[in-house]
Amino acid sequence: MAVNADNVRVGLNGNVYVAPKGTAAPTDLTTAWGAAWKDLGYLNDDGVEMEYSTDVEDIMAWQSLSPVRRVLTSVDMTLAFTAIELRADAMTLYFPDSTITEVTAGTVYKLDIPSAPGSAEMAFGFEWVDDTIINRVIIPRGEVTDRESVNFQRGEPVGLGMTVSAYASSSPELATWLSNDPSWATA
Repeated sequence: MAVNADNVRVGLNGNVYVAPKGTAAPTDLTTAWGAAWKDLGYLNDDGVEMEYSTDVEDIMAWQSLSPVRRVLTSVDMTLAFTAIELRADAMTLYFPDSTITEVTAGTVYKLDIPSAPGSAEMAFGFEWVDDTIINRVIIPRGEVTDRESVNFQRGEPVGLGMTVSAYASSSPELATWLSNDPSWATA
């Protein structure tokens, strides 16, 4: 197959969404994200990092110096990003089981961070565009499993760095990636 520079993509812009686990996600590229899907707002300029990895176990035999078989033992998929808009949805995602309450009408709010948070499984959506190419990745069941330090310094936005791990759900897919990218068309 010949190389084609028209098939090179850039993540020019995008959004990360979060919703309660079990929330229906768009099944196409034109349907708007439903009201239950909350946009986490601005992300730092590193964008979103998606990682997919597999682990295999080598089966060795006494009679061979090379593996006689390899068995897939795990699959892992993560999304990592840093939210720089300190919206309630981003704050309570970073601090699971936390609550924000109004202390003084419209002027003072309080974030209570629990000492022993429970599991915080959610549905996640990631949409990115490159000119007319639209991509949506939907993780029906996932959880923030890693959090970066929150830094407060002059000249830098306060960011909530998070890594979301995808979990297997009742369907056979770990995630779904939708795209209108013509380079995906098979010949």
